[in-house]
Amino acid sequence: SSGINAEYGGGIARMSIRMGDIRRGVNLALELANRTLCKECAGILESIKQFAEAALLYERGNSYDKAAQVYMKARNWSKVADILPHITSPKIYIQYAKNREHEGKFKEAASAYEAGKDYDSVIRINLDHLRNPKEAVRIVQETQSVDGARVVAKFFQNLGDYASAIQFLVVSKCNAEAFALAEEHNQMAQYADIIGDDATPEDYIAIAKHYEAHGKPLQCGNFFFKAGDYAKALHYLIRVPPNEVDTALDIAIEAVGKAHKDSLTHQLIDYLMGEIDGVPKAARYLFNLYMSLKQYREAARTAIIIAKEDQASGSYRTAHDVLFEMYQNLLKQKIKIPNEMVHNLMLLHSYILVKIHVKRGDHTKAARMLIRVASNISKFPSHIAQILTSTVVECYRSGLKGSAFSYAAMLLRPEYRSQIDPKWKKKIEQIVRKPDKSEEEEPTDPCPQCGALLPQTTLECGECKNTLPYCIVTGRHMLKEDWTECPHCSWPALYSVFREFAEDGATPCPICGVVVNPQELKLIAEPNLYAKLGEAGAEG
Repeated sequence: SSGINAEYGGGIARMSIRMGDIRRGVNLALELANRTLCKECAGILESIKQFAEAALLYERGNSYDKAAQVYMKARNWSKVADILPHITSPKIYIQYAKNREHEGKFKEAASAYEAGKDYDSVIRINLDHLRNPKEAVRIVQETQSVDGARVVAKFFQNLGDYASAIQFLVVSKCNAEAFALAEEHNQMAQYADIIGDDATPEDYIAIAKHYEAHGKPLQCGNFFFKAGDYAKALHYLIRVPPNEVDTALDIAIEAVGKAHKDSLTHQLIDYLMGEIDGVPKAARYLFNLYMSLKQYREAARTAIIIAKEDQASGSYRTAHDVLFEMYQNLLKQKIKIPNEMVHNLMLLHSYILVKIHVKRGDHTKAARMLIRVASNISKFPSHIAQILTSTVVECYRSGLKGSAFSYAAMLLRPEYRSQIDPKWKKKIEQIVRKPDKSEEEEPTDPCPQCGALLPQTTLECGECKNTLPYCIVTGRHMLKEDWTECPHCSWPALYSVFREFAEDGATPCPICGVVVNPQELKLIAEPNLYAKLGEAGAEG
């Protein structure tokens, strides 16, 4: 049978090779095409130094690594190249690479060194022979080879590219050499960027002292901060020139927040109040300091002051955002919201809603919000005439003639008359000369707390005496059975209104500014009525 013939044939092949009839034995092994037989015969051939034939049979037996080793013994490098794709041993790749390098075949050598995971040799070949630093850099970045990085650094140093040399010295963990090179060639900023946030305190202190010697207090303070020496950091950060104060204070506030030392806190507060250099700093820095120290009540008081300043200067959006951020922080810390903050944010938000309603063509909602704002016009001193004018115009458009007459009459007082926009002056005078005080009563909705009916934009219930939560889309008081919340900031809104408002999927929440997906809005059956009033509502 064929099995018996193969067994006899294999015996004949092995015996032929041992008896010196190598050609007959090799041919018979190749003819039988049995991998095991090929490898056995190859082993016999290798033992008697018949390398060419041994390698051939190893290859036919799919023992490619062994075949390559024997081809190398036979110095048949082209055959090694043919079977390279089948090789698994890194040692064989490296041995082949050394031969290619010796023969001046540097591209082949680099490729084989990389396959053999001898990355330092790949880097060396690319730099010394192929003049391909880009490839050497790629290898270093992918492998994080310390020795390779040192070689690349030396290459760039010789070229005079000190920034690149410093980068690769840092990769090779030669920070002291990198620092010395940076100091010698005025590359300290590059060195500092390269070491980033992963360096040791000693590295940061060395940089800080360099900047100290060069009279750069901002950089000096920053690196003492990174080193954890907060006292020295603050010492330099409050001595920066005027054009660097903003950046320095951001770092100083973070440093004092981490230090938890009263002496440093008081020193920074003295600086912020102008007691050190005679120049009081913006109140927002004091707010940021209190936030960093987690002194939320003090931060809240400061936020109210900041918002008042912004509001008085006409920066209503800025004032709104300051109060909103503080509001959210106090809620997160479960601290009661000051009533003044609740009221001021409500007014600012009502003013911001005016533009939204006008843009959407809903002049009645805009008029109702303007009436609320105009009733507190002293809170908007920079734009009294403009706001009153808008109130008159929107009320008249909406049929609220009585309200339009009241605010038109106010506008014609001597202190405001000269400030009226000429475009509207005649119309306003006409409204006052020919008064029409007709006005339908505002629709009513039930109080979410006690159920008593009250006008939609009224936020104080006369029955239960509670301050009511308001819808961030309309400005009206909330309805218990039509309640949803912004999925991002959790502020309440009327579900039916917010769904329509956000239907295009690209509309931002009116209070937090994050785009709302209408599918994320859920009708809430049992809402927390006073979650966003910080319990102020329950207290009146």
